[in-house]
Amino acid sequence: MKNKKPIPTPDEPFPWKSPFAALKDAIPPSPTESAARKPVDRLAPAPTRNRGRVDILRSTAHRGSKTVTVITGFVGISQSEKERLAKAMQKACGAGGTVKEGRIEIQGDHRDAVAHILSDAGFRPVFAGG
Repeated sequence: MKNKKPIPTPDEPFPWKSPFAALKDAIPPSPTESAARKPVDRLAPAPTRNRGRVDILRSTAHRGSKTVTVITGFVGISQSEKERLAKAMQKACGAGGTVKEGRIEIQGDHRDAVAHILSDAGFRPVFAGG
């Protein structure tokens, strides 16, 4: 092991020839590549569902100084949909939570992640309070 000798190499750069260069023209483009090449109409608005405003609060009241993210102001959605949203928020935040009295409570300060999930669901999240 001590008698390692370096392998002599020429000083000129080695010309690299890709063995897959010929396949580039033989394979048709995938649908995502062809869709990416099409021009995008920037004037057409993206379809959005406006399901109303919801407030995102950070609260520590009556919880032994533990921070909780509270989402309130849901109008016109069922209890089962709130539970589904709460489950998605818990999974995204990696925290526990519950649905109480028409509001969703997620343990910890996860306002940004919760706002992203709510906006994807069609709500308009608003940060309220401190």
